[in-house]
Amino acid sequence: MLADILITILLIASTFYLTIVLLRFLLQLARADFYNPISQFVVKATNPLLRPLRRFIPGWGGIDGAALVLAVIIQAITFFLILVALNSSIPAINPLTLLSWAILNVLDLIVKIYFWSVIAVVVVSWIAPQSGHPAIQLVAQITEPVMRPVRNVMPSMGGLDLSPIIVFLILNVVSVVIDHMKVAAGMGSIVGM
Repeated sequence: MLADILITILLIASTFYLTIVLLRFLLQLARADFYNPISQFVVKATNPLLRPLRRFIPGWGGIDGAALVLAVIIQAITFFLILVALNSSIPAINPLTLLSWAILNVLDLIVKIYFWSVIAVVVVSWIAPQSGHPAIQLVAQITEPVMRPVRNVMPSMGGLDLSPIIVFLILNVVSVVIDHMKVAAGMGSIVGM
């Protein structure tokens, strides 16, 4: 029972911080508004761990390599600690297996962030299309890199934007592929991840 409680706390805390780190990555990828109050929170929450990594891992082409590496490290440490809690000892696990699990889970979380962000944008476009709330603006900016290519390909449908449907389809296909890769990497039995 104690192991289950520790694992639950570890999963909640690590997923929360991992999401913030990935938001930093996605905000930079989308070139979102740095002065948005939510962006400022994300920057302040991630700077203590990202600054040391940036000395060794530079960004390239608008991609924050340090944030991605930090996300993978956090996820790998989380998996290792879960395995320790489950086994009550240090497990004998191949570091490459642990690394592949971490990478797959980070990719899965990125897909989930995009999925829920697109849902939020669609709902807000119907409920409060002219809202200037900082969170709504940021979510719209995050989704733009995945929505723009689809909008460029799809013809205009008389003012109705059907691109979110295509984006949902693509995100679901990517999610299924990642789920199959997780099973192939042996993650099927680890704490429902």
